[in-house]
This record gives sequence, C-alpha cells and structure tokens, in this order.
Amino acid sequence: MLSIQIVLFDGFDLLDAIAPYEVFCAAQLFADDALNVEFVTAEGPRTVTAGFCGIKLDASGRLDPERADIIVVPGASGEIEGDGADSIPAILVRAKNTALTGLIKQALEQQETVVATVCGGSLLLAMEGLLEGRPAVTNRLGMDLLEASGAVPISARVVDDGNLVTAGGVTSGLDIALYLLERQLGPQIAHAVEQLFEFERRGTVWREKGIAPRAQKVLASEDRNTRNITIDAKSNGSNKNLQGSVFDGDWDATIATPVGKLQVKLSISTQDGIIRGTATQGDEKVEFLNPLLQDSMLTWSLRITKPMRLNLRFEVTAHGDQMTGFAKAGVLPASKLIGIRIPIQD
Repeated sequence: MLSIQIVLFDGFDLLDAIAPYEVFCAAQLFADDALNVEFVTAEGPRTVTAGFCGIKLDASGRLDPERADIIVVPGASGEIEGDGADSIPAILVRAKNTALTGLIKQALEQQETVVATVCGGSLLLAMEGLLEGRPAVTNRLGMDLLEASGAVPISARVVDDGNLVTAGGVTSGLDIALYLLERQLGPQIAHAVEQLFEFERRGTVWREKGIAPRAQKVLASEDRNTRNITIDAKSNGSNKNLQGSVFDGDWDATIATPVGKLQVKLSISTQDGIIRGTATQGDEKVEFLNPLLQDSMLTWSLRITKPMRLNLRFEVTAHGDQMTGFAKAGVLPASKLIGIRIPIQD
C-alpha cells in the first residue's frame, strides 16, 4: 500500500494541504487498498492551526520517513508584505527550526521516498539548504528567494527531480497530487480522479531529460561569458586603482532581518589594489563574493547559513567609524545594516 503523509505545521496554507489530501482520498475510491493518506506533524498527533484563516486540522500521526512513500510539504499562509511575526518568511523560519527539516532531510536521503512540496513548501526546505543545486519551483513571488537559497529555479507548474517533486502556486496542490498518482499508480487512476473533479492539470511537468531547447543553451553560454567579463572588469576596473578605502578595518555589524537580528563581524582590507572582505558569524567565516567599490558605495554578495541559508547582496556606505546600508535576498524585505568600526588595539 502506498503511504502518503501530508505535513502540517503552525501557519501552514490550508489549500496547499487540503487539495492534495482530497485528490489522494478520491483515488481511494478507484483503487481499493492501493494507498493510504493522513495528516502528520513533526511532533506527532495534535491540532494544527492554518495561517491567515485560522482553521484547525487534526493531525493523526507523526512524520515518519521510514514508513512514508510520499511526503507532501505545504507552504505558509500569512502577510505577503512586511517583516512581522505573521509574515510568510517568519512562519516558514519557525517551521524550519522545528524537527521537521531534519526529518525531511532524512527522507531526501532515501531515493525510494518522494518528497513533494506545494507553493512555498519548497522555500521551507531551501532555507535549510536541502535543495542546494536542485531544480525546483515555488510561488512566482518567491522564485528570486528560491534562487538565493541555492536551488535552481525552474518556471514550470510542476518540476520532477526524482525523489523531489515541487509545484508552484497555491492551486498547484491539485496538479502535483494528480501527477504523483499517475507516476506512482498509473494514468488510469489519475484520469478517473480528474474526471471526478472535472479538473485538467496545467502545464508540462518539467524534468531534466531529453534535448535541451536551443534557446536555453545559448542563454547559458551568454550568461557564462557575461559572468567572465564581469569578473574581469571587477579585477581590472575601478578596484584596481585602490590603495586603501574608508571601509578598511574590522566592523561590528548588525543586520535587522525579518526573522531577527544577526550579529556579524566584517573584516575589509585593500591589498595590491584589490578590495577583499570576510564575514564572521559565530565560528563560521565566509569570504565576500565579487566585492566592488564604486564611488562611495561598497557592494558584495555573501552566503549565510543562519537563521536560514541565503545568498545576500549587500550595499553599504561608510562615514568615519559608522557604516550603513542594507542586505537583500529575492522578494524578502531589505534588511537594514548598521556597523561600527572596531578600534585597533595598541
């Protein structure tokens, strides 16, 4: 029997969870004893409140990667704009910080277990680094953030990457569930449910198979060439003439993110006309990516892992011992950065 577990967490999107649940329940009408579906949580049986609408659902079990054949992870429902506690990023981060992502990581390590995400569910996993380098999709509003989290964004309704299947948009829960029925039980069962619901799946399921479109090959080649030109320009352009900058030194920086404040030590230096930098957070030190000083503004990219995995782009200015600026990732609100230069010890 195919065991399907649909994960609930506080603030989950109701339709993301209910649509697949109805599809799989309907399949039980046409395929006796072929599948079983249940709501679960990382903590075990409990009542879970959906985001925004506040409807409560009862989860009957605990997420069990050893027992499940398919695990469905919904997205969150909350405020689209702003950085408050009820914003979608804040809800996803709270879910990420539970036992859920550890259990999903365990499931992804098992090729026979399929992890499926609906809408922002892929962002929940990407924030923990679980989709690093893997093709995936999410709600169109979160595609930049998905890319900033290390995944490979694919603009498709459903993306199939083996034991990871992702769907974009709130109503895509219907599409992904019907696709998984066809993939796991065959097209006749999926077709029967489509007829029952009077619903036809949208779009082509993207898979990394067959011949890549010529346009994609050209764009990829152009992107590589542009990247090389950009790197050369940064190596031989304005930075090359630097003998030192107002940014040189160590800085205590605070970044006010939507999910809390980050304390980071920035170390910036100019050597041989090239500006370099590192950021230290706890015991983790990472180098600036492509630092560039233009006029009075310093920009760079940085990969952080706490409180979530993101590629952030920084833009800062310095006046004396004060640094101000912001960090940005995808559609997340810009995070304000304030830095104070650390005095040199005699």
